[in-house]
Amino acid sequence: MLDDYIDSNCPHCQTHIKITSPSGIFQILCNLKNEGGLQSDLDILPILQEEAFLRARPAERKCRAFLELCREGDVAAVVDLLQSCGKAVDEDDAMEENDDDLEESDKSIEEILRYQDPLGDMQSALHAAVLASNQEIVWLLLLLASEYPENQFPTAVLQEASNLEIARTSQAGLTDIRSLKDSTGRTAEQLAADMNGVWHGWLGNSRLSI
Repeated sequence: MLDDYIDSNCPHCQTHIKITSPSGIFQILCNLKNEGGLQSDLDILPILQEEAFLRARPAERKCRAFLELCREGDVAAVVDLLQSCGKAVDEDDAMEENDDDLEESDKSIEEILRYQDPLGDMQSALHAAVLASNQEIVWLLLLLASEYPENQFPTAVLQEASNLEIARTSQAGLTDIRSLKDSTGRTAEQLAADMNGVWHGWLGNSRLSI
């Protein structure tokens, strides 16, 4: 299914398998059995749609992995992913890579940092980190993709960045991540304001919006 899904028909028997939930959302339900046990009526449509999207746009695979790491709050993994974008590929290694790998490396660090998810309401990494309540990731994104004044960062954040060998670069001419809006026109700060105090102290001070 992951390899062959294109539309709402089963790739094996061509049976129409997409249904509409009571709330009006399209679904493809299945019973999945694996080492974790049996999951009944699991909606696999989002997974199938993402794989179909990435088959057509392999260069965005790393961008989507970046968003997922931001949601999970794995700072070290986020840094590793970004640093891997700047590594040079020697000629012998390049010969061994397949076409998809080469396309995946096309996105620059700046593009990955500012990527907006077309399958997820055009949310940016800052939106994702705010919704997941991951303050460490938010500080990292502000350091790497905004013009938020460095003297406003907590000392502990700057020290951790130094430990991870993260260097802040000039943001001149680049989009400030705080200005990005989702498909409904909301900034990360507007999402934070709806989270019942989770982001107390972060609102109205230019941390999450310009």
